Amino acid sequence: MTALRATSPADLAETMKAIGARARAAAAKLKLAATERKNAALRAAAQAMRDETKAILAANARDVEAVKARGATEAFVDRLLMTEARIAGTARGLDDVAAFPDPVGQVMAEWSRPNGLAIRRVRVPLGVIGIIYESRPNVTADAGGLCVKAGNAAILRGGSESFHTSRAIGACLAQGLREAELPEDAIQLVPTTDREAVGYMLTMSEHIDVIVPRGGKSLIARVQQESRIPVIAHLDGNCHVYVDGKADLAMARKVVLNAKMRRVSVCGAAETVLFDRASAATHLAPIVKDLLDAGCEVRGDEAVRAADARVKPATEDDYYTEFLEPIIAAKVVDGVGAAIAHVEKYGSHHTDAIVTEDAAAAERFTREVDSAIVLVNASTQFADGGEFGMGAEIGISTGRLHARGPVGAEQLTSMKYVVRGNGQIRP
Repeated sequence: MTALRATSPADLAETMKAIGARARAAAAKLKLAATERKNAALRAAAQAMRDETKAILAANARDVEAVKARGATEAFVDRLLMTEARIAGTARGLDDVAAFPDPVGQVMAEWSRPNGLAIRRVRVPLGVIGIIYESRPNVTADAGGLCVKAGNAAILRGGSESFHTSRAIGACLAQGLREAELPEDAIQLVPTTDREAVGYMLTMSEHIDVIVPRGGKSLIARVQQESRIPVIAHLDGNCHVYVDGKADLAMARKVVLNAKMRRVSVCGAAETVLFDRASAATHLAPIVKDLLDAGCEVRGDEAVRAADARVKPATEDDYYTEFLEPIIAAKVVDGVGAAIAHVEKYGSHHTDAIVTEDAAAAERFTREVDSAIVLVNASTQFADGGEFGMGAEIGISTGRLHARGPVGAEQLTSMKYVVRGNGQIRP
């Protein structure tokens, strides 16, 4: 399917309404679909991705060439880039979702009342989910697959930079739905790069039940300001690693380097490292050297700059920044309390970690840091639904309602109460 060339706002509006109506009709069928059929669709889509690897790579090359011509950074290109290994990993993610228990119909709780009423709280699909995302074309497969597993129809609006890659992946998802005899309209890609399509999605309350944005601050801000539909927000990942005074040095060096440099473009990449002043004399210089030697630019306060002449001065804005590049901010703080205060002030409530052998410090950090994911002695790069055993995930929700942390199939459901009686009436 080629990109829509809307000749007027009315044309685009009618196109979006038609997509919404088809999604609503598909959702009505999908919510009743047997688990086996949904799983068959996901497995067939995964196999189609493997079979169409060359086509996906060709589409991706087209997208990558376009962004490079516009001067995109290496980190941006990395977020967009698909390789044979990444395609295989994305396909494997679909297989993992198929293997995961079906959340639809799960009994969350059950109890009986003195009058004999038997009450069950059960999981049900949300309905139609609109997903707006940037850069990463693998989200097309992850989001579409998770929505199908949870019995939801999906309307996907990927970034213009990944248009061709997303459509190649979307074709594989459509093939999977066809083979499983499920409605192809269960997963629809918005067929235009026109940014006004996002605006229409945010007002389509008749057709869309939930909006899930995944992208930078500007996208999230726009969605939260304009949406007439409930939002499960994925905010920026300004993630921290705090090296406590009682941290094992070898462990701290390994964790910090991985948290930042394993893949700098993911939302779980560490953007700030904090050092306890109590161990700065022994821990600061080796960790900073590791980062610098690995090609990471370090921006630090006076104490950090004193440890290595290559460190650049940090500004106040640096501590607020999600770099998504080989750049990290660094600061020396006075103990775990000051580290928690720093995270609270500058962080995005996404993912934060402490490295320590002090159980009391770890307990305080996990209790007081108000983030969706808090780790002890582990890399922030584990902020991923697959690494939690949840299969693929759409993103990391940083909100406090409905879903928080990795948003997998279970988080894409709601609930209803089923009450059984034998003729009871209310006095």
